[in-house]
Amino acid sequence: MKTFFAAILIVGITGPALAALKVGDAAPEFTAPATLGGKEFTFKLKDALKKGPVVVYFYPAAFTKGCTIEAHDFAVAMPEYQAAGASVIGVSHDDIATLDKFSVSECQSKFPVAADSDRHIMKSYDAALGFLTPYADRTSYVVAPDGKIAFAYSNFDPDQHVAGTLNAVKALYRSK
Repeated sequence: MKTFFAAILIVGITGPALAALKVGDAAPEFTAPATLGGKEFTFKLKDALKKGPVVVYFYPAAFTKGCTIEAHDFAVAMPEYQAAGASVIGVSHDDIATLDKFSVSECQSKFPVAADSDRHIMKSYDAALGFLTPYADRTSYVVAPDGKIAFAYSNFDPDQHVAGTLNAVKALYRSK
């Protein structure tokens, strides 16, 4: 845990940052081991997009204070995402065994989380928290069904990620 907080100090996280991928950019395709309610499966972004928009949110580490708050917030909001035809996937460097537990307890078995142990997904979305750490920055994207970024937001504070992504998903739903 000390390493995690030291990493934050090294990269100088002090407030809002801009997500590197911009609205209108093509979202990088990815496939990853994932878990929902402790049941493992392979998540494929291209398959999820066939059903509607996908919120791809990156978080530093399972079971840390901010990540627990954020997971709870996403779990509570899942009925609203579903009503707008959207799905959610959380992504971190944690191993799948850790995420099996996190998906049940913190995500309340409401949405899946994916393991990105080699950081290839977070790097492709420019959501890595510096090059010296295995952690992701707290960054959220909404990927429209056409595979384009419809919303991007980075802030180490977990408070506005759900509100921002939910507003973007609802706007996509209204524009159909």
